[in-house]
Amino acid sequence: MVIGLALPLALAALTGTLLGALVDQGDAALWSQALGLALLMAIAARRWRLLLMLSLIALVAGQLWWSCGGELPRGLSRQDLAVEGRLTAVSREAGLTRLTLAVAGCRPLVPGLPGCDRLSRVRLNAYRAPAMVAGERWRLTVRLRPPAGFANPDAFDYRAWLRREGIQATGYVREAPPPVRLEAAGGSVRRWALARLDERDLAPRTTRWLAALTLGAGERLGDDDWDLLNASGTTHLMVISGLHVGLVAGVALWLARGAARLLAPGRWRMAIWPWWIAGTAAVAYAWLAGLEPPAMRAMIMVLVGLWVASGRHSPGPWQAWWLALALVVSLDPLAVWRPGSWLSFGAVALLILIWQGRPRPRGWRGWLRALVRSQLLLAPVMAGAVLLAFDRLAPAAPLVNLLAVPLVGSVLVPLGLAGWALAWVPPLGDMAWGLFGALAEGVAAGLEMASRLAPLWQPPPAVAEALGTALILIGLLWALPGLAERLRLAGTALLACGALWLTPSLPEPGALRVRVHDVGQGQLVALRTAHYRALIDTGPRFPSGFMPLSTLWPEGQRFDDVIVSHDDRDHAGGLEALIEEHSVGRYLAPPGSVLPVTSEPCVAGRGWRRDGVSFRVLWPPAEAVGLSDNDRSCVLLITAGQQRLLITGDAGARVEQELLTRIDGPIDALVAGHHGSTTSSGPDFLAAVRPRQVIFSAARDGRFGHPAPSVVRRFRRLGSCLWNTAEDGAVTLWLGGMARVAPTRPAAWWRGGVGGECLALESPAMTPEAPVTARGR
Repeated sequence: MVIGLALPLALAALTGTLLGALVDQGDAALWSQALGLALLMAIAARRWRLLLMLSLIALVAGQLWWSCGGELPRGLSRQDLAVEGRLTAVSREAGLTRLTLAVAGCRPLVPGLPGCDRLSRVRLNAYRAPAMVAGERWRLTVRLRPPAGFANPDAFDYRAWLRREGIQATGYVREAPPPVRLEAAGGSVRRWALARLDERDLAPRTTRWLAALTLGAGERLGDDDWDLLNASGTTHLMVISGLHVGLVAGVALWLARGAARLLAPGRWRMAIWPWWIAGTAAVAYAWLAGLEPPAMRAMIMVLVGLWVASGRHSPGPWQAWWLALALVVSLDPLAVWRPGSWLSFGAVALLILIWQGRPRPRGWRGWLRALVRSQLLLAPVMAGAVLLAFDRLAPAAPLVNLLAVPLVGSVLVPLGLAGWALAWVPPLGDMAWGLFGALAEGVAAGLEMASRLAPLWQPPPAVAEALGTALILIGLLWALPGLAERLRLAGTALLACGALWLTPSLPEPGALRVRVHDVGQGQLVALRTAHYRALIDTGPRFPSGFMPLSTLWPEGQRFDDVIVSHDDRDHAGGLEALIEEHSVGRYLAPPGSVLPVTSEPCVAGRGWRRDGVSFRVLWPPAEAVGLSDNDRSCVLLITAGQQRLLITGDAGARVEQELLTRIDGPIDALVAGHHGSTTSSGPDFLAAVRPRQVIFSAARDGRFGHPAPSVVRRFRRLGSCLWNTAEDGAVTLWLGGMARVAPTRPAAWWRGGVGGECLALESPAMTPEAPVTARGR
């Protein structure tokens, strides 16, 4: 019965995730009524198989709806809330404490505001926080906002990460009223083990790797560890996965079957209890690792694998694969949006494809050949999958994994676990961990050497997609049974040539690509012509030290020019990351700017031409005496073909009046001055320039309320098409030919506009808490 249901149940679970996502977009009542009616019809018709599938769809969709529907109401953004809950994760860096809180209770401190009792999981920053430990229960006063992140093309999507981790709001802890510890951390084997590990006099890398490999505490790894693992393509070795859980289950099975052979020499092969012991060991290890999604996924796959290997009324490999997928998605619907889930299931599916119908290897030479063959076939498929998921490729990964997988799985992890098992005999435990530490240092040295010889490659997205797809198809060509060798060779050559022939698309001569990046309260505009690359401003630097610029491109980019409109932190805050990570040909800034780099003066009259596109500085004058920092902003007019773009920085209405004599007629695109503040975008100025496209670079739920409603209404009266990076993400414009505009969040195209025309419709959420956004189609 289970065998026949595996595939339908997996499809039902995946359908439930789709339905849950649709319900999250609205229409919850309609979908729930339709599903309820289908359930009643299935019961009436006594179609129990259909009833089971519909029930699973409802279960998965309900879990997603509850998780996503519990997000913080917009009316509570930036309001003081009293929350109680238990800390599930705590990390510290440079005076900042990051917390994940499982919320047990929440209420607004101001009467009359909407409730927040559906919140279940929030992520917080705490400055100057008292000592906090995971497992403790606290009462905190916080300010929250719905899950949000910067939406930039080809960059890490923080909002998507928050949602797939079940985080329903983010924010910070208020210092008054002060945090109150309600309950100490309860007894936990994992917490006890981590505390004991911290007490030991071990090398830092040994402590971190022991915590990660034996206790699933990946949060103990530092940025240097993750950079090394990413560069060498070995991240999977440090995340509790099927490799680690399977190793524990395999050792337990081997020991239990050995005991069965001693206890019942004639019947040991038929004994069932060794398989139960192996399954129990897998569950115990995953529980010790915190049962986080990767550990739970690995536990389920290992348990199903043990069932298949036992041969006790077990399904075939593919039915087992579908069954594991159904169980994982049913217990954790958010797994569908985690790339790691599909990488894991994809690797297992490929191993089934490689070995199904082949004889079991014999002897150590047979197992060695099997390991090499599996790694060689897995390497291109996994490399392609990582390229598609993360836009990066570790060239050293195939060779490194060929050595590191057996070394870490068969030596390093057993030594770490042996140290725990022998903790009651300190000399033996210390010996095991000493060997672990020495081997860990050797592995790290090898990974560093490999990543230096073959550095991490991060190609442009279009190249990554094509190359990733080609690598997957090449791997499948060699893994699929029954294909002729000539077909495999021809297909490999064709796919490789096609992928390598691709080059990233750049603007034609005379054309310009403009991208106003989503960086929160700040500004960063990237300009690209056929052979020229420039930045206008570098975005903000936040109190935590985070700079959005560092997330936009791989290290080692080359910019011909960087124009800093003025030295305020929200415009020049990313300079430190720019200097450290990239190279720049020339910096320009208004006279008197205080910057950490030498710059040339950006003054009126200066100009240059690149690839048929002209750049002209309109402001400030060479002698800008008595002007504020904002009014000294470098104002740039860019002309591509017959189309013009104006960027005014934070220049105010006084400067705009001066610009009227320097701008001849309407312009095509405008980056709104001062993020849409009332200090800029004066009526006379707008009447003169009449921009067709206007972009506000503003923060989502920002405390300044940019763009101001009155400014939005001025643009609406002109018929301008309005975009807001806070809502639409980064906005890209193409000038110099047929003008085009594209937001990063495609949902912007679905809201507003009539009949395909840009009518600059205003957002219905026109409140100080939810800044106004106007959209068009």
